[in-house]
Amino acid sequence: MTPGRPPPRPAHEPAPTADQATEDAMSNATTVSPAHSASTASTLITNIAALVTNDPSLGDGSPLGLIQDAAVVIEGDRVVWTGDQSKAPATDNRVDADGRAVLPGFVDSHSHLVFAGDRTQEFNARMSGRAYSAGGIRTTVAATRAATDAELEAGLTRYLAEALRQGTTTFETKSGYGLTVEDEARALRIAAAHTDEVTYLGAHIVSPDYTDDPAGYVSLVTGEMLDACAPYARWIDVFCEKGAFDGDQARAILTAGRAKGLHPRIHANQLSYGPGVQLAVELDAASADHCTHLTAEDVDALANSRTVATLLPGAEFSTRAEWPNARRLLDAGVTVALSTDCNPGSSFTSSVPFCIALAVRDMRMTPDEAVWSATAGGAAALRREDIGRLTPGAYADLILLDAPSHVHLAYRPGVPLVSGVWRRGARVA
Repeated sequence: MTPGRPPPRPAHEPAPTADQATEDAMSNATTVSPAHSASTASTLITNIAALVTNDPSLGDGSPLGLIQDAAVVIEGDRVVWTGDQSKAPATDNRVDADGRAVLPGFVDSHSHLVFAGDRTQEFNARMSGRAYSAGGIRTTVAATRAATDAELEAGLTRYLAEALRQGTTTFETKSGYGLTVEDEARALRIAAAHTDEVTYLGAHIVSPDYTDDPAGYVSLVTGEMLDACAPYARWIDVFCEKGAFDGDQARAILTAGRAKGLHPRIHANQLSYGPGVQLAVELDAASADHCTHLTAEDVDALANSRTVATLLPGAEFSTRAEWPNARRLLDAGVTVALSTDCNPGSSFTSSVPFCIALAVRDMRMTPDEAVWSATAGGAAALRREDIGRLTPGAYADLILLDAPSHVHLAYRPGVPLVSGVWRRGARVA
């Protein structure tokens, strides 16, 4: 695999809070180390057995840029130095990694975390081979509409804390379980208080209120609902699939979002062959997500674009569906990301390490490819250069494994190996 550096972020950003505005201003200079200030403490993390930088110009020259016997220096919220521990500069503070591995924090570029209720009965029936006639996504829509803002935010923060303990330092999350103007807007407002990677997914399914008028619902999604949701979002998404939205409807929705300054991403080719991947490439979508059923033309289109193929093995695990052919994509030169798809129906996991293990075991990825895809690949799917790597100028988002190598994430599946997490330079777990 020879992944390239992620492309620049698009100009559009959601309406920021004061803290987000500060972070956004700093992200515009990610290739330059922050200026030293006497009031900014520096921290050396040393005695690292193996450091994943995701910079192929460093270390062993692989896409992981792996450095043995390494050290990292953090100043403020940024990485300012990486290299051989014997050459590390003096710092104010020191952390001994004690022969453990250090990686960039995981970048989960596809999740659905603003919801209420669960679908335990649906999952139990599916795993037991029994027919289940309840409403699927519609069940979650009903529960989410009935929930208070406080309840939705409590659920979101619970899953975020859960993910953080497992090494996820950046996450994207979507609306899509409200499907009314008010409920979609409040989902995005709640999400935007916790991340700037927020996606408007009013086009998850046709709202139950518009079962007999799908065209009317498309008009709502591209009109009044979009107007209410755009101020909170950076991205727009659509479930382009039989039973959801066809190619023409998806194009209209994504084009309307782009006119409002939202950049496209697409749920594409999950359940069947269809137009989703080709549409993603046509519209320069940041990612085409799922990518299970692909023609040779789909693979070629992805390989010759900057659209990332985001694979979501938790969904295949939880539905016993066909695995995406990651090997085919990687061998063709497609940039691949790995994410959880955390949602209450088809992939109720917040664990990127679990998805890495699945990708290696069942999708024929190497451990190096899976780790790159869950870090730098996720950053590429969000068109970010300031995360997913540990080089000067990047955010100091990193994880410490209770293991000497990143390979242990697949080698020891199910074991809680993440023993330390730093986000924006502060230890948070």
